[in-house]
Amino acid sequence: MELNLETDYADRSYTILASLVTPRPIALVTTISVDGKINAAPFSFFNLLGANPPICAFAPGDRDNGTPKDTALNIRSGHEFVVNLVDEKIAEAMNQCAASLPFGENELVRAGLTAAPSSIVKPPRILESPASLECVEWGTLQIGKNRVVIGLIKRLHVRDELFDAEKKRIHTDKLFTIGRMASPDWYCRTRDRFEMKRPK
Repeated sequence: MELNLETDYADRSYTILASLVTPRPIALVTTISVDGKINAAPFSFFNLLGANPPICAFAPGDRDNGTPKDTALNIRSGHEFVVNLVDEKIAEAMNQCAASLPFGENELVRAGLTAAPSSIVKPPRILESPASLECVEWGTLQIGKNRVVIGLIKRLHVRDELFDAEKKRIHTDKLFTIGRMASPDWYCRTRDRFEMKRPK
């Protein structure tokens, strides 16, 4: 089966791709508006892109009426954001942050999450998140109707029990992030794992 996403299936590309390229990590992004209002929104079009320097990217879409979402507006004005990872403990709270609220209404309050001060950026991190990445916008690419925000990761906050300070490694056996599966409502846990040694 060959699907032409430029013609026959152009109007279905999101649904098809979002249900096919899985699981995807979830970025619960916190930003702050020019007047100091906190915004939190989840994005699954997200991943790391490199480590030297450390960079990540996510793609905040537009509202149905074509205007940019609050996250994109806040990054455009402030050039800073925090990517908060989502594990099983905060999965439902993350989902609450996906609701369309009026501009300036704090999703963290609605979701029962706690804003904690970041070290070098203005937007807060989420205290309950297993890890938070403080980012400064490197640039935003506009590709058609896609907006791709690329961030330089300046600081990393990790739950104490997740970091082995002696070996300088993450205890991956204690990190239970969730992943985004088929659109619109499916997710997965990451407890079922297997090891496959890379050939030499």
